This record gives sequence, C-alpha cells and structure tokens, in this order.
Amino acid sequence: MAQRDRGRDVGIVHPGAMGARVAAQAVAAGATVRWVSEGRSAATRERAAEAGLRAAGSLAELAAASQVLLSVCPPAAAGEVARQVAATGFSGVYADANAVSPQLMAEIVAAFRGGTATVVDGGITGPPPRRAGTTRLYLSGDTEAVACVSALFEGTFLTPVTLAGPVGRASALKLAFAAYNKISYALAAHACALADGHGVLDELLDLAAHQLPGTPLAQPDVLAGAGPRAWRWEPEMREIARAWREAGLPGSFAEAAAETFDRWSAYKDTRR
Repeated sequence: MAQRDRGRDVGIVHPGAMGARVAAQAVAAGATVRWVSEGRSAATRERAAEAGLRAAGSLAELAAASQVLLSVCPPAAAGEVARQVAATGFSGVYADANAVSPQLMAEIVAAFRGGTATVVDGGITGPPPRRAGTTRLYLSGDTEAVACVSALFEGTFLTPVTLAGPVGRASALKLAFAAYNKISYALAAHACALADGHGVLDELLDLAAHQLPGTPLAQPDVLAGAGPRAWRWEPEMREIARAWREAGLPGSFAEAAAETFDRWSAYKDTRR
C-alpha cells in the first residue's frame, strides 16, 4: 500500500472541541474517521456529527477498524486512554496529540510495549483548525509512522510539521510554547486584579495598549475569552511543571498558573 493511501481508516478518542475539528480535517482529506459514542455527552455527539464522524460500538471495535488512532483529550486523561487502547491489542499507529510532558509520553510508549502498535508523539499549537495558517500539528517518533499521520492532514487546515528525532520532542516543543503563551494570560489576569484593586485598571490597560500591544494585557476581550478554555489549561500547566522539574527547573511558576486557571473553572465552555 502506498504511503499516501495508508491510514485512511482512522479512530479518534475523544472528540472534544479540539478533537472534533482535528478529525474533521482528516475527513475532509478523504479518511474514514470513527469514534466511540457510548457514554458521551449530547454536545460531543453533536460535534462528532458535524465533523462527519462514524460511530463505533466500543473501543475494541474502534481499535480493530483503525489503522491510525488519534488521542486528543485532556492531558490528565492521556495516560489512561493510552492504557485502555493498548489493552484492546491495537496494532496500528497510535498518535498522542495531547499537551503532555515528555515523561508522560515515555509512559504512554511503555503502555504499548510488548505489542505491535507504534506510538507517535504529537503536539497541537493554535486554535481548533477552521481556516488555513492558524493551527499546526508537530510530530516526532518513528519516521514511517510519523509520515503516515502527517499524510492524513496534507492540504487541510491542520498543518503537519515533522520534527526529526524520537518520541518526546513534539511534546517538549508544545509545552515550551504553551508555557510562554498561556502563562501570559495568568500574568495578565493578576496584573489587572492588582490594578483594579487600586483603582488604576483603565490606566493599566491604556499603558499596555501603548507599550505591549498584541498581548493579553492590552486586549481585555482576548483575556476574558480565556475563561471558557481555562479548565483545559489547568492540567496542561501541571504537565509543564512536571517537565520543568524533570529538566532541573522549579515547577512552582506553572503550578501557580494552574491554580489561577482552576479558579476560572466556573466559566467552562460558556459562550461570550
């Protein structure tokens, strides 16, 4: 089978806001994408239908029907999802595209040890892909398996980028970028709270607009828009903290950001 034709039968666990849009790109490129609908919410079912996904009766059925399995789920669930897939005897390419540390990626690889599946490390940067040029999927690991995953998204709104080297490199890049990008929202929120407490919030926003244009501090609407997504960022910060500690750096900076984002959990999935 030619490389371009490989991986046309795809499974995804579990299609949330990001996962559904990622799966939709594979569908648009000609893949058949399945998911397990049992026990999922009405909102998830609606997203899956809009993305053109087909239902599978169980995880075992999904694994048996798939050449490639994509995992796009909250970071805290990534390890357990991998273990569940490994228990089915899945023998294709397992692509973990979650915001996890290189250390957790190593544990995910270990979950499949002894079987015939090949694990690919993935990291998504940007918003759910809806237009060209906004979202990238970084991939690292086995060359042939990476090429198989990359081919799924050629010519779509999700741009695959291959990193030479082993599993762990894509996750490290994703977390390094997220550390700077998302923690900046926590910093901006704390700065605004301090200024507001002393009656100088308007002056702070004016100063930021002049000195730091394009940042969350200078864009109150952009900062407020982080609220509905912060529940997903909190566990991502825990993974960043773990990665920093493994690199000999203090993890307290990311842990503090995680605490901030956890306080915003009441705004989960609210519409603005």
